[in-house]
Amino acid sequence: MQATRLPSIISNPNTPVRCSVIWLHGLGASGNDFAPIAPELGIQDELGIRFVFPHAPNMPVTINGGAMMPAWYDISEMNLMKRADGAGIIQSSAIITDMINDEIAMGIEPSKIVIAGFSQGGVIAIDAGIRFPSTLAGIMALSTYIPMRDTLPGAKQSGNGSIPIFYGHGDFDSVIPIEQAESSRRFLEDNDYTVNWQAYPMEHSVCPKEIGHIKTWLTDVLS
Repeated sequence: MQATRLPSIISNPNTPVRCSVIWLHGLGASGNDFAPIAPELGIQDELGIRFVFPHAPNMPVTINGGAMMPAWYDISEMNLMKRADGAGIIQSSAIITDMINDEIAMGIEPSKIVIAGFSQGGVIAIDAGIRFPSTLAGIMALSTYIPMRDTLPGAKQSGNGSIPIFYGHGDFDSVIPIEQAESSRRFLEDNDYTVNWQAYPMEHSVCPKEIGHIKTWLTDVLS
């Protein structure tokens, strides 16, 4: 996997573009997964949001018998804190950084760009968002966790330390247990990041209440 741009679903508003949301899907999915949520939020035209839903590259995933599927990085074992492919996370994070810079090159201020992700996509969103050298509008971390904690800068060391983070997770998530998400939230808070934490009575998914909270949060950080 090389640090090149990715094919993406693009949803532009019917008004001038003033903001961007780059939204990353989970393992084995595609940009199609979250594209239908953009109109559901009902704020695209009002805020002038350009939604970008990239498709992850196809790669063999060890935990699934080496089967080829869309993935942001390889998964080697069931242990959450040991299974993530660190090199793959770094590569995907670099790709998404390039895509953030593409939005800036089109005239969008960094302070009007949100990086969002679900599950595997959330791992990359947190990594790329925190490492970005300018302050972005926010990170939206959905049903995810942080595997590479020893390499992430704290808020006081990051050029993006004041970034708002929305963190939503399901109480009954069997893929990424909520204890792992709570641990990741505490890690962020202990490193002086501001986290808007929300837990929902759901599994590894999104729910209408969460979509409502996302709408409110996006409106707040992009207005």
